Amino acid sequence: MSDLYHKVSNSPVGRSVVSALNLPAPVVLERQNRTDAPFLEGEVLLSGAPGGAALETICTVLGASTASLFALDAKPLVAASDIKTKTKVSALKADAIDPKQRFKALVFDATGITTTEQLKTVYEFFHPVIRNVAKCGRIVIVGTEPSACATPAMAASQKALEGFIRSVAKETGKKGITAQVIYATPGAENQIESPLRFCLSPRSAYVSGQTLSVSKATKSKAAFDWSSPLKGKVALVTGASRGIGEAIAKTLARDGATVVCLDVPQANEALESVAASIGGSALALDITAPEAPEVISSHFQKEHGGLDIIVHNAGVTRDKTLGRMPEHFWDMLIDINLSSEERINDALFANEVFNKNARIVCVSSISGIAGNVGQSNYAASKSGVIGYVESLSKQLKGGVTINAVAPGFIETQMTAAIPFMIREAGRRMNSLNQGGQPEDVAEAIAFFSSPASQGVNGNILRVCGQSLIGK
Repeated sequence: MSDLYHKVSNSPVGRSVVSALNLPAPVVLERQNRTDAPFLEGEVLLSGAPGGAALETICTVLGASTASLFALDAKPLVAASDIKTKTKVSALKADAIDPKQRFKALVFDATGITTTEQLKTVYEFFHPVIRNVAKCGRIVIVGTEPSACATPAMAASQKALEGFIRSVAKETGKKGITAQVIYATPGAENQIESPLRFCLSPRSAYVSGQTLSVSKATKSKAAFDWSSPLKGKVALVTGASRGIGEAIAKTLARDGATVVCLDVPQANEALESVAASIGGSALALDITAPEAPEVISSHFQKEHGGLDIIVHNAGVTRDKTLGRMPEHFWDMLIDINLSSEERINDALFANEVFNKNARIVCVSSISGIAGNVGQSNYAASKSGVIGYVESLSKQLKGGVTINAVAPGFIETQMTAAIPFMIREAGRRMNSLNQGGQPEDVAEAIAFFSSPASQGVNGNILRVCGQSLIGK
């Protein structure tokens, strides 16, 4: 469903009216419109605290873009020439920055911060340049995972980055700017490329004020094609006949995967249409049926020789306040949204269907984090997904990872049925002042599905424009 207010507020006449009435004016977000587009263009300003461990990787990643790189004062960098990379970085003095100059991204390596006093380096970098970030720009801090810090003082200083970035995201969101923290466990700094590319690119247009954790993993020495990262991979997307599921299937196919689209038999016509449009195949099946896990396992063993990616997207809502909720509403939600995922995964593991380095991605919800009136069943199921992901991530072997996305207000048929005033509130109650698109969720799932995201495991990523509800 289209957002009429968004369209009007971005029209010539609408802009003047919105400005005169001091109303929120959501910007048109820059999204990934071309598969061959560079992940980052424009000018980028970077710096870091002394002793940082991620700067070399940051420079190498940025060097693969078409962006022009500048180092503020080159202070903690010692000098651009001392960075062990061939990436060209030009020094730039803070007092020489033109007030009209606009940076597409600000990137700061905070892994060297070990005391709370050293947090001043974050202020010293961002304070003079925060107003120079371009419309739809990106702000990224790379830090050390707080739970892996050697001392309480270091853990405090690294956790402080989360509160800092959430506040910065709220201050800058009205311009379409997003801000994130990427936390790496010590020694895992070489695994930040995939999350750094994602956070700096248009693919993360509706993700802001979030943290991603990266841990150690074996880095492949094989050449990697960022324009077709899922080439040769086989993926299963449940609930793929429409909405977010359809967008997920199309995005994974765009990135090179062979996609099997699954949905209930009643949706078979739409399912077949989606599958045909991406050169995939359809599997009409009720995931709550007793035989479903074995049917899925057998299908991928016989037809594809294994499975590389599964996206548990299928889900329903049956809203009623708890005192008025019939028992079958509860049973249905838990079974479809949560228990079926467990059963399917258990069968895939037991039958050794998952290939090495497989990816499991679940779809939770902002309701599972913050709760919602009339959704005790839905919130319970989606919060259960989060608990499942966090626990299973610690048990996986063979390079398999599991992560989840938690969408906020996304423009779908489901949200179109929400009463007008509640729908408008849902759209505006986030830092970007607008609802997200199904492809925003799909892009986050494609990021988790990538072979390059080997060190990304056990994350719950909110795709909500930094919703003002929840944490």
